[in-house]
Amino acid sequence: MHYPTRWHDVADVRVLKAKTGEWHKLSLWRADMTRRGWSLLKVTTTDTELMAVFGKTKAPQASQP
Repeated sequence: MHYPTRWHDVADVRVLKAKTGEWHKLSLWRADMTRRGWSLLKVTTTDTELMAVFGKTKAPQASQP
């Protein structure tokens, strides 16, 4: 896993991946995801891959009676 597990407790998380050399996709993803209410949480790269992690705060759970 490339991000803290605890992020799943407070946010919906989406991971988008691209091959090295496709950095232009990051700006497209960020524009699209931001428009939809998502925030860019983390970007990591390896020799072969770019990975962007986006998060959106989870709606509060309705309490059970």
